Amino acid sequence: MKALIFAAGLGERMRPLTDHTPKPLLPVAGTPLIEWHLQRLSALGVSDVVVNTSWLATQFPERLGDGSRWNLRLHYLYEGPVPLETGGGMHNALPLLGDAPFLAINGDIWSDFDFARLPQEPEGQAHLVMVDNPEHHPRGDFILEGNGQLRDVGDQARLTFAGIGVYRPQLLQGWQEVIGGADGSAEIPPRFKLAPLLRAAMDAQAVSGQHHRGHWTDVGTPQRLQQLEAQLMQ
Repeated sequence: MKALIFAAGLGERMRPLTDHTPKPLLPVAGTPLIEWHLQRLSALGVSDVVVNTSWLATQFPERLGDGSRWNLRLHYLYEGPVPLETGGGMHNALPLLGDAPFLAINGDIWSDFDFARLPQEPEGQAHLVMVDNPEHHPRGDFILEGNGQLRDVGDQARLTFAGIGVYRPQLLQGWQEVIGGADGSAEIPPRFKLAPLLRAAMDAQAVSGQHHRGHWTDVGTPQRLQQLEAQLMQ
């Protein structure tokens, strides 16, 4: 299995920490956030990892090299000064990811989730890891049904998408019909969000999920980074 790490964000909510350092390279417990992912991907047996970049892009190869220290092959994909969003970034990376299902992770999260629990062959078009709703996102994202299916419509309690999932490239087929004329969709390469494609696939009962009850942090502010640092140092 190959993997994609979303690392192209501008880190605007993390300033001034990200004035000179991309958010995925910010250290926590002495190790940059993205390196925690690389360690776990290597343990899983992943061979190739695509890292999409934008803000301060040159720092990634300078810090991480070619990935050989983790027995990985890293492929850096510069998206330009304006990131392509999650959908556009995934679409742009498909030539490097191939035709098989691949793992995708947000570069600005930390979790003790074991990647070995993910299916290598999701039954539908995607399989997402869900977590309990954090204080900053109390409404959650999607509903996880008892049969493991995810859906977006309903009155049941929602969970939050952890930013960890396995995807089939087919999820991106026909993306124009779903995205329509959204801003950035007509650019080359196109810029669009992944969420509308996931919701469309959920309507077709083609997205499964699992509930991770362990530790997870969306490192979106300096305060959350400090809290995570304190937890890990304990």
